[in-house]
Amino acid sequence: MQEATPLITNDAVVLGILISILAVVFGTAASKHPFWQKFYRVVPTVLLCYFLPSILNTLGIISGETSQLYQIASRYLLPASLVLLTLSIDFKAILRLGPKALTMFLAGTVGIILGGPLALLVVGFFDPSVLGGAGPDEVWRGLSTIAGSWIGGGANQTAMLRTFEPSGELFSQVIAVDVVMANLWLAFLLYWAANPDRIDRLFKADSSAIQALQEKVEAYRGSIMRIPSMTDTLMVLGVGFGITGLAHWVADIVAPWIGGNYPSLEKYSLDSPFFWIVIIATTCGLVLSFTRARNLEGVGASRLGSVLLYVLVATVGMQMDLFAILDNPTLFLVGGIWMLFHIVIMLVVAYFIKAPFFYVAVGSQANVGGAASAPIVASAFNPSLAPVGVLLAVFGYAVGTYGAYLCGLLLQMVSNL
Repeated sequence: MQEATPLITNDAVVLGILISILAVVFGTAASKHPFWQKFYRVVPTVLLCYFLPSILNTLGIISGETSQLYQIASRYLLPASLVLLTLSIDFKAILRLGPKALTMFLAGTVGIILGGPLALLVVGFFDPSVLGGAGPDEVWRGLSTIAGSWIGGGANQTAMLRTFEPSGELFSQVIAVDVVMANLWLAFLLYWAANPDRIDRLFKADSSAIQALQEKVEAYRGSIMRIPSMTDTLMVLGVGFGITGLAHWVADIVAPWIGGNYPSLEKYSLDSPFFWIVIIATTCGLVLSFTRARNLEGVGASRLGSVLLYVLVATVGMQMDLFAILDNPTLFLVGGIWMLFHIVIMLVVAYFIKAPFFYVAVGSQANVGGAASAPIVASAFNPSLAPVGVLLAVFGYAVGTYGAYLCGLLLQMVSNL
């Protein structure tokens, strides 16, 4: 089916709209007017920054599919943002967060591996046609690519596409399921990120280590804060985008070299340039946090990093089409049950180990969203926590292909019942 042409196709215009949305949202959020103060007590700013572009995409005003802005934001703005957000981080304090963060990440992975086959089994019981098909049109083949995306990311999804070889038509349908379900869950997490205390009290979770990390970073920022000069701002941007350029340069050399000489490492996503871009940017940011460069936080390094991250939030939002669910409701039902199983597993594990909701949200997005959205969710709690999301997302790349392959085999078993 041919995609309808959006009303606005010029990316310069689209970027202007997205930046204007961010300005209006944050401008009204800072307003002293009673209406806006009451409104933002209920609706988090980050959710609006994400949801308003999705409405424009759904209505056909702009198009996340034809626009190149997400590609630009994820490849250029995200790495620079990661550098600037990690400059002032206390790496030792992150390590003191303990094993619960990793436990929640692994719980999310298990939920995805088992949730896919379970969802296919449930829907197949009521609609056996979802178990049918022949050759590349077998539904389970397409679903295996969702597993790759939801445990690792785009590189892991591509690995499953090459392994199980679903048809092009089926793959395009499951891509819609992947995007819509992942983004609906992201919207839910962004909403509750503004009010995590209610869930933490329900789980009797101890979030003192997270609070300590936030307070330590914020105290450091307060001690070095000053009004930035033009030189200061250019230094901040120079570090952020300079390291982004370095990350791209190294990734363009290392990823093809590994792919050509050690193809077996593809299962670790080590042949993916995006993997290396994220790794190098994050590592450089963490290394700089041990040097005098961390004083750039005093002239707004994390503030500029957050601006770049919110531009990414807006471009992520414009990927979701709320009407896509009407194209193949059966597949969306499978995706919905699958995501629900993932969520239930995470909440149950969090309840038993008394994990704060922050670990639930970031652990889930480190699976489902990867390095692009895990820091978005983490920074929705507090900008100083963004590196936690990135570090967990790296685990997703490492285990994504293994977990997705196992899920694909289980999906095939269910399909053959």
